[in-house]
Amino acid sequence: MAFDLQGHRGARGHAPENTLASFARALQIGVTTLEADLAVTSDGVLVLSHDPRLNPDITRSPDGSWLKAEGPAINHLSYANLQRYDVGRIDPASRYASLFPDQTPVDGTRIPTLKQLFELGEASSKPHRYNLETKLSPLTQDLTPDPETFARLAVEAARSAKLTERVTIQSFDWRTLLAAKRIAPEISTVCLTMETPAWSNLRGTAGQLSPWLAGLDAGRTDATAPELAYAAGCSTWSPFWRNVNAAALTLSHRLGLKVVPWTVKGPRRTEWVRSGLLSGRRAA
Repeated sequence: MAFDLQGHRGARGHAPENTLASFARALQIGVTTLEADLAVTSDGVLVLSHDPRLNPDITRSPDGSWLKAEGPAINHLSYANLQRYDVGRIDPASRYASLFPDQTPVDGTRIPTLKQLFELGEASSKPHRYNLETKLSPLTQDLTPDPETFARLAVEAARSAKLTERVTIQSFDWRTLLAAKRIAPEISTVCLTMETPAWSNLRGTAGQLSPWLAGLDAGRTDATAPELAYAAGCSTWSPFWRNVNAAALTLSHRLGLKVVPWTVKGPRRTEWVRSGLLSGRRAA
């Protein structure tokens, strides 16, 4: 059984998330895949950020003060303006800080570009892959580029770096995944899913189609997550770990899908991997 150890947002338990310091630490501890989140500036630069808006838990303004609320959308800032913000530590007064007490701050850190991540990774002698998540939502389309543009920029970056064989593109918003497959069939895509009472990207509300699946659920009310992922052309199904069961895993393997659940980081969840129920892991 293959075991894919992914550094989630680099290695945010050790260094500020989605920063070069975090990815350097991930490589140091031996991850096999660098997992990063993508955003796009107003002048079309791919950068690494989990949130479409500047996150007040991890962002200081140019005067050194913590943002008091969500900042502007990254897609509304030029790359030069984005570099004025410091993302080198977690606000100690935030709840988020309590989740990562061992994170080492790196004051003065700026949000890096995807190109910088590739340069860092390729300078390492350790073998690894890149798992890039397009962070966009069909519910807040004014905060990000359209799916086609987002997918095109990610594909162009992978091709420019000559990394298409070691890059996967993943998303909860499958519109970018379908666009990426049209533009670059050679790049593998990963269908992210989550089904909880609070939120699901697989089921629409009030009998409507899910806005996240690019219409793939039309007429498929009984379709399972692996079947929908297969229909989307994904090579990997990446579900919330609680949504995995033996039947879904068996079906996925029958369809030829890899299964990489998120986020497997505690002893109990790791035991699920050892037992064979899960087949992947991300490190926090």
